[in-house]
Amino acid sequence: MTNSRYVVGIDLGTTNSALAYVDTASGETAEHVPFPIPQVTALGEVQTRPLLPSFIYLPGPGEVPAGSLRLPWDANRDYAVGEFARQFGSQVPTRLIASAKSWLCHPGIDRRAAILPWKSPDTTRHLSPLDASTLFLKHLVEAWNETIGNTPGGELLQQQEIVLTVPASFDAAARELTVEAARAAGLEHLTLLEEPQAAFYAWLDAHRDTWRGQVQVGELILVVDVGGGTTDFSLIEVGDDHGTLTLTRQAVGDHLLLGGDNMDLALAHAVAAELAKQGTRLSGTQILLLSHSCRVAKEQLYSDPTLSSAPVTVLGRGSRVIGGSIKGELTRAMLDAVLVEGFFPRVPLDAVPTREQAGGLQEIGLPYAADPAITRQLAYFLSRQSGGARLPSAVLFNGGVFKAAPLRQRVLDVLNEWAQTQAATPAPAPVRELAGTDLDLAVARGAAYYAQVRRGKGVRIRGGTARAYYIGIETARPAIPGAPPPLKALCVAPFGMEEGSEAEVPGREFNLVVGEPVEFRFLGSSVRRTDSAGTLVEDWDDDIEELQPVRTALASSGREDRLVRVKLQSRLTEVGQLELWCISANDPRTRWKLEYNVRQRER
Repeated sequence: MTNSRYVVGIDLGTTNSALAYVDTASGETAEHVPFPIPQVTALGEVQTRPLLPSFIYLPGPGEVPAGSLRLPWDANRDYAVGEFARQFGSQVPTRLIASAKSWLCHPGIDRRAAILPWKSPDTTRHLSPLDASTLFLKHLVEAWNETIGNTPGGELLQQQEIVLTVPASFDAAARELTVEAARAAGLEHLTLLEEPQAAFYAWLDAHRDTWRGQVQVGELILVVDVGGGTTDFSLIEVGDDHGTLTLTRQAVGDHLLLGGDNMDLALAHAVAAELAKQGTRLSGTQILLLSHSCRVAKEQLYSDPTLSSAPVTVLGRGSRVIGGSIKGELTRAMLDAVLVEGFFPRVPLDAVPTREQAGGLQEIGLPYAADPAITRQLAYFLSRQSGGARLPSAVLFNGGVFKAAPLRQRVLDVLNEWAQTQAATPAPAPVRELAGTDLDLAVARGAAYYAQVRRGKGVRIRGGTARAYYIGIETARPAIPGAPPPLKALCVAPFGMEEGSEAEVPGREFNLVVGEPVEFRFLGSSVRRTDSAGTLVEDWDDDIEELQPVRTALASSGREDRLVRVKLQSRLTEVGQLELWCISANDPRTRWKLEYNVRQRER
């Protein structure tokens, strides 16, 4: 869709969501405008906010007055999305849905099942991660249609060109579910964009007249995106194409459930330890509630360097409203010890994240990163990409965590220490920060900018897929008891494959099983960037990781044998989904499409 009046960028975040747009009717002077989002901020009160907190509160019967959660477009709303949900729900976590985006990409659970709020009683209302994500997007659709769609000359959001962002590390299943949530909310004209790229697009937009003077050919730019629930790393290289600067996304990191939520909980444990020294011990639920108070106190301390401490409170056991609150304080020394040293320690470039040994039985929950040290995760990412031989010379920060200047400075300090160890000269140029974007709104703004790029206006980052994708091929050999056939990895979509393009797998034919249930094993790699379609890897070790398999039964007309000789062809759709076509070697008109069928895979 290339003729809608508005182009719209949506950041569906773990902690906050945002929307920005461009009115193309404004011509060359069109600006990327953040959309003020109407939402319930207190019982019976609706206000606009630049962000929509990604929280849903599901009150019990009679818990809130009738009509107190109403919105201009829904007088009978019986749940809350946004600011009120975040604030009120923090005191009643069994009715609060948070981190739905993290649950949406969790392969170990049924993401269509009504499981949220997690660990809440069976008697409370529940939603699936997919439904919760749909409600966030639906709120944005309804808010837009109420305010802009109803104005003279306005148009519905469903009619506009939408760019929706996802973490660079989202796998195919999570991307597919994100698209499904968007379409359930009515958004059909959709393109997906990686969040770190969106943040960089926002920087390009903010410096549209000067960015070429701030970077040089051959430089690597690191995008470090630490939000409420996830950490993402991306590398963008500055190149030259006949005298014109080019930008190419070279690498992305693994999906890390590690962010501001972990930090707030760590602060809560530090405060709880101090309270325990005074004889007050908190339960697990109280520590969770305390984390919300610690988040507010943390923001106060980082916004006012003159403060040495900030108060925190949590309700005592059995307390309902007032009278039993427990008071404590979060000190600046705790911030330094827990956040700076705990999450951003000084580590060598060859540091490797710790991998905790898995217990025999584990509680079901989000698969958080075992090692909370973001700098250690970063060292591992850079070492895997180039063996540490090429380090970034500039860094772009994104995500609410980096509103704290001490955290940005620590990352810069660590990067400079690494650069010093690798430098050929005693005084290498310092790693610099690319500043000038709004850490809360950059992703939404950058997504709107990218929508214009798709129309031929602006600078495009080259990149394509952030990984190479493979399908597992079983080795033909005699059966050996206790030893399954080795699995070879056949590249079907090389690193950097562009959306909307196709790739033939040349020179090979395979036997395809039809008419009965089978399993197709998919694999991926973020470090093998030279494999082309058709490359067959026998010993892949840690370079390639196995993804969730696809279990299906491919239809048979009854005329084919159980085994059909096929050639393979892959296609990457406009929303970044991988399709693998199996084409009969005897009749090219007969073909089967392998889809990343999440519904079947999660049963």
